[in-house]
Amino acid sequence: MSILANVADDLNRDHLRIDCEQCFGLCCVALPFASSADFALDKNGGQPCQHLQSDFRCGIHKDLRATGFRGCTVYECFGAGQKVSQLTFEGKDWRRDPLAAKQMFEVFPIMQQLHEMLWYLSEAITLKATTSIHQDLHEALEKTEELTLLSPDSLMKLDIPAHRAEINVLLLQTSELVRAAVPPRQKNSKKKGKIPGRGADLMGANLRKADLRGANLRGAYLIAADLREADLREADLIGADFRDADLRGANLTGSIFLTQAQINAAKGNTQTKLPPGLRAPAHWFV
Repeated sequence: MSILANVADDLNRDHLRIDCEQCFGLCCVALPFASSADFALDKNGGQPCQHLQSDFRCGIHKDLRATGFRGCTVYECFGAGQKVSQLTFEGKDWRRDPLAAKQMFEVFPIMQQLHEMLWYLSEAITLKATTSIHQDLHEALEKTEELTLLSPDSLMKLDIPAHRAEINVLLLQTSELVRAAVPPRQKNSKKKGKIPGRGADLMGANLRKADLRGANLRGAYLIAADLREADLREADLIGADFRDADLRGANLTGSIFLTQAQINAAKGNTQTKLPPGLRAPAHWFV
């Protein structure tokens, strides 16, 4: 099935979601992490996590948060793990083919970035507001998908920042088209006056019940912000840092460029309204 057939099915992005059963534990090996509130110990890139088992499963998966590995429960590879494992390296795992291991670990974060771009593009195509740029979005999506099918050597030669810059032009256009449809009177926060903007420092901010419809919150720092019952419909949330943000009762339906990783990093409850395609994480209800 072509990528265009996938995006035509109303945000059906299953191929852009983590499928650990089809992956060789790449995020548990390829990526480094440092001892912090998110990880209980230091690990170098290319070094298997001590909890990774011989079957590529996590030995403490059910207790990750309790044992100090909260970062693992937040991470999202956008389906890059299974793509690299099953397609790029044709099902040959790094344990059976140690000569390819280093290259596999280097290709994985490249694929993750390409799949993240596919996530945003496939969402943009489904939006009614982007009809005028649908052709450009389709072409960009097809081009990006083609890049994910390259050989390992070719993937490692890609200029990812340059490609991301091209894609970002379309994502910015998408943002402007979506937010332009929000009535002007709703672009002012009832609680805080002028609505915060791109890259705003809102760490720990009291934004409870704030009207943030149509806000440009790209790259905003919302760490530990109180967003209970806030209205975030039609807000651009690409790259916004939601670590420990309180989204209980918040309305995020219609918001754009929100990812599962951002939701996983936040706090929420059964009253939190999420966009199609995103799921409330289990730790919200513990």
